[in-house]
This record gives sequence, structure tokens and C-alpha cells, in this order.
Amino acid sequence: MKKIVSILSLSLLLNAATLSTDSLTLNEALDILKNKNLEIKAAKFDVEGAKEDINTVWGKNWGKLTFTQDAVRSNDAGNVFGFKLTSREATFGDFGFSQFDSTNPNILQVQPNDLNYPGYSNFFQSKLKYEVPLFTGFMISSYTDIMKKMEEIKSLDKNKVERQKEYELKKSFYNMALLDSSIKNLNKILDNINILENTTKTMIDVGYAKHVDLLEVQAKKGNVERLLVQMNSNKKLLYHYISFLLNKKVDHIQVPATEVTMPKMSDEEILRHNIDLKKATTGLKITKEMLKVSQAAYYPTLGAFGEVSTADNTFLGNADKHKAYTIGARLSWNIFDGGIDAAKIEKSRIKKLKMQSQVELAKKGILLKIAKIRTQIEGVDVEIASLKKELKLANAIYANYEGRYKEKLVSMSDVIIKQSAQIEKILQLQIAKNKRTEKILALEKLANGEN
Repeated sequence: MKKIVSILSLSLLLNAATLSTDSLTLNEALDILKNKNLEIKAAKFDVEGAKEDINTVWGKNWGKLTFTQDAVRSNDAGNVFGFKLTSREATFGDFGFSQFDSTNPNILQVQPNDLNYPGYSNFFQSKLKYEVPLFTGFMISSYTDIMKKMEEIKSLDKNKVERQKEYELKKSFYNMALLDSSIKNLNKILDNINILENTTKTMIDVGYAKHVDLLEVQAKKGNVERLLVQMNSNKKLLYHYISFLLNKKVDHIQVPATEVTMPKMSDEEILRHNIDLKKATTGLKITKEMLKVSQAAYYPTLGAFGEVSTADNTFLGNADKHKAYTIGARLSWNIFDGGIDAAKIEKSRIKKLKMQSQVELAKKGILLKIAKIRTQIEGVDVEIASLKKELKLANAIYANYEGRYKEKLVSMSDVIIKQSAQIEKILQLQIAKNKRTEKILALEKLANGEN
């Protein structure tokens, strides 16, 4: 017997562990959401792309190294003579000395055929060139800072997507809890209707009730069963939506408490965490950097370069002998452009002022949203408290009318009416709780998910 008890106990523990594993908690779901939700993954890729933009701009500080390989065949006089000069192979014969006649007094008027009508020549030149900017009027550093701010915005966008998906997931979990609560209450009512149906049948048998009373009970029973089917269908839809959010099949969840706790955050704390306000503030910083970019036009730019090359009529022929080097620097300064640079700077300054106004507007808009949501929650709290009392009263009235019907003091229609009022209060309470959950989660979302 002890062995049997031990085996049964172990079996119960294993079943409990299995149920615990299969039922997904809200915290577990939130962890899965961050790693598997497809929209969050896409937002993460945007952040990674923004990081590469920073590297792209920053890389300009290091200049660029390019390799050029030319392979040319030409009989153009300028090209052929240039090929020989570049290859360090030009001779006096290339200037027409083969036609030189010292006895001819008009020798200077004779055209050198070797120079003007050369034959085809091949030319191969290999060139390695390095260019680096030494000073760009702080343009590169300003663009680098802009790209960093753009990465911040992409990161904030990712956080916003995460908060939105967390909001939708939490709302789904709490809606599931409210549905379970409503289904539980309706099942109790259905049990009462079944009892009432059996009682009515018994009373018909002894002549204390009419067949129409039974029809009224069965009609109400069908109505409650229809509501239960609708609610169970809504549960299936919620499971489909949760599976979509988590990008995996979910059949069972562990529902949280039906009432969500109110965030204990002041308006100032919500503003400090709000993503939209952070984005607006970052946008303002970008406009300041853009102003610096515009002002870079007033500065000169300085760059340096170095080049090594070799040329021959064959690829890399006599490469060491024909090599050449060039180094240099270039200073460029736009002294006058008809006021275009000044106009661009002024435009950037106006954009900065506009962005400052938008940041202030965003702050006031968020404060308005917070005040609206808090007011709505206060109103719903009063509504829920009232509906709970009304439901309690409706339950008591129904129980009273059910007892009075058995004593033939009221009709079945009166009982059904009271039961309808009972069901109506259950549904009204569910709607009110749904509304409260939605508003609290919306307030939490404004605070960037902080609670």
C-alpha cells in the first residue's frame, strides 16, 4: 500500500510539473517576445544598420587607398608620346631627328613624321594612390555625431516597437484572465439554470408549474450557452494572437490576476522615460549638428595625397626602373558664393528653432495624454466598484426569486428577468475591467514600460 501511495504521489507531482511547464506565464512570454517577435527582430536590424552608417562616416577620417590598372593601345600622337614619357622611354628620335638635315635652311619648318604619325603603341600603367582629409571644417565629426544620434533614434524606435508588442501581449493575457473569470461566473449561472430546469420539471410533474415555464428556462439556458461559446471562441482567438506575437504555438497560459496594478509614477517620471519625448530631444540634437555642418562651409578644407606608379609597354615591365612617386596637398576655400552658404546656415538655424518648439509641444501633448488616461482610470474604478455591488445585489435577488418561484410566489418570467439582469452585470463588469486594463497598460506604455 505504501508503494502504491508513493507511486501515486510521484505521478501527481509529475503531472503538476508538466502543467506548470506547459502553462506559459506572462514573464516567460515577455522574454520570448523580445527574442522571437518578428517586428522586434526587424527593428533590431535597423539599429545594426544605423551602427554601420556611423562606421561609414567615421571611415572618411582615414582617407582612401585606390589601385588603378590601365591597359591601353593607341596611335594618337599625344597618347603615344605621353606613354613614352610616363614610361621614361622617350628619345630624341621621337622628336623627328631622323629627318634632320643640317644643310636645309628651312629645317625648322619640316614636320617630324615620327612625332606626328607614330605607329600603334601599348601602354600598361599600375598606380597606387592614397588620399586623406586633414581638415574639413569639422564636417566629418559633425556627420559622425549625427549618425550616432540617428542610431539612438533607431534604438528608440526598437524600444517603441518592444513596448507596443509588450502592451499587446499583456493586454491579451489580462483579457484572457477576464474571459476566464466571466466564463467561470457564467458556468455558475448555467449550473443554477440546470438546477432550475430540473426543479421546473419536477414541479410540472406534480402540477405546480406549466410547460411554458420549462421553455423559458431552456431558452435562457440556450442564451447562456451561446455566450459561453462566444467567450470560448474569443479565448481561441486570443491564443492565436499570442502565438502570432511570440512567433510560436501557444495553447496554454497562466493567467495573471484580473486587476492590473496602477503605475506608481509621477508625471515627471513618465516624461523622463517616454520614448517619443526622447526621440524629439534626440532630433533636436541632430538639428544642432546639422547647423554645424552648414557652418563648415565657412572653413577651408585641407587634404593630402601620395601616389606611386609604374608604366611600360608590357604589364609590370621594368617596374622598378619605371616607377614614379608623387606627394602633395590641396587647400580649398570658398571665398564667395553669392550668399548661398549664409542662407543654408540660416535655414539650419530655423530648423533648430522649429525642433525646439516641437519638443515642447511633444511634452505638453504627453502630459495631456497622461491627464486624460488618469481621469479615465478614476472614472472606470468608480464604475467597477459600482458594478461589483450591483452584481452582488443581482446574485442575491436571483437567489431570492429562485426560492420564491419554488414557493409559487413569482412567475418563471420574473426569475428569468432577474437572471438576465445578473448576466448583464457580469458582461458590464467584464467590459469595465477590460477598459481599466487597457488604460493602465497605455499609461505604462507612455512610461516606456516602467511601472
